[in-house]
Amino acid sequence: MAGERGRPRAFDADAALDRAAEVFWRQGYEGASLSDLTEAMGINRPSLYAAYGNKDALFRRAVARYAEIDMAYVRAAIAEPTAFAVVEHLLRANADALTRTDRPAGCLSIQGGLASGSDGGRVAQFLAASRLAGERALAERLERALDEGDLPAGTDAAALARYVMVVSEGNAVHAAGGADRAALHATVDIALRAVPRP
Repeated sequence: MAGERGRPRAFDADAALDRAAEVFWRQGYEGASLSDLTEAMGINRPSLYAAYGNKDALFRRAVARYAEIDMAYVRAAIAEPTAFAVVEHLLRANADALTRTDRPAGCLSIQGGLASGSDGGRVAQFLAASRLAGERALAERLERALDEGDLPAGTDAAALARYVMVVSEGNAVHAAGGADRAALHATVDIALRAVPRP
């Protein structure tokens, strides 16, 4: 028993990351203080540093977990059999995710880096690179659809992927501003008209 004294209390690292992600989501990277983070995560500062490193490392791990869990719909969308189904699944699932009642409105990768501060833009650049990686994966999938004849010859797969991401990111900003799910799906309805069919 005496050997246990002073040992840090065990905690669920994934649950703690989820709570940290929510703080970053609501307050942005700059607005999230270490006190806010440790309180939400249920740990003290030494435990935070021991488990995650510094605030920047915690943020990057929280974003990675967000991408893995909250954005799993992107992987499901990419696996759809047609280009139109890929885009529709991605945009509709995104509209639903942006308006979940158990999460903050909008998107962590948009809200997390809106305010720039003393980090020299590192967080905004990291988030932009993360979004660009998603856009590239979508462009590769649409390029495959083009090669398979599922998109009309001459379709610019990269431009189409960029368009889909612009709609998705725009919906994220509007959701954070209070737009409801129906409004976002109405935007998706219009956006889908621009997706070329073979």
